Amino acid sequence: MAISPKKLRNDVYSYSYQNNSNTPLVITVLASLIERTLVRNERTNRLMRGSKIRVFDCDETPDMSIQSYLERIFKYTKAGPSVYVVAYVYIDRFCRSQPEFRISGRNVHRLLITTIMVASKYVEDMNYRNSYYARVGGITTKEINNLELNFLFLMNFKMHVNVSVFENYCCHLEREVSIGGGYHIEKSLRCAEELKLQQREERRSCNRVARLTL
Repeated sequence: MAISPKKLRNDVYSYSYQNNSNTPLVITVLASLIERTLVRNERTNRLMRGSKIRVFDCDETPDMSIQSYLERIFKYTKAGPSVYVVAYVYIDRFCRSQPEFRISGRNVHRLLITTIMVASKYVEDMNYRNSYYARVGGITTKEINNLELNFLFLMNFKMHVNVSVFENYCCHLEREVSIGGGYHIEKSLRCAEELKLQQREERRSCNRVARLTL
């Protein structure tokens, strides 16, 4: 059974900040949307020269999926689901205002940690320092300070997100859940985890058999 869109709205508005809170559904849905954008842009970049805005580019593509990266940010910052909705608003605004920019494997991680940090400053009453976000994101404090400054100037400091805009983006994310985007990714992750456990048990069984035959 697919997850109800109402579950995402409950996450956004009734989130528990307890240490044992489950990963918010919005993270899975956001990962699904960004992954889809990446695939689309990779096809386009074969015909075009790619993004001309290099501020978020890193030398090598990080070896971490978008889902895992967002889960890492959530684990160490405990930013509420509304932060990820506002970060999604910022990403969409940025892409619209900078048509020469395209999300790619080389820039997506830095774009995410920057927008989530800025969104957290906008939404949350208390925040971690930039240096902490830098460690969570796997970059230096100097890099994240530079990314934040460039992002703010490229956005002309248009960080305000009113209630109607927030609601519209929530509805968009809910539609993504309703068509199964978030559910299918969660299902794939569960299957991958189950496969790892199965392989681990098989290795243990083989080791036990090998010890008995010695």
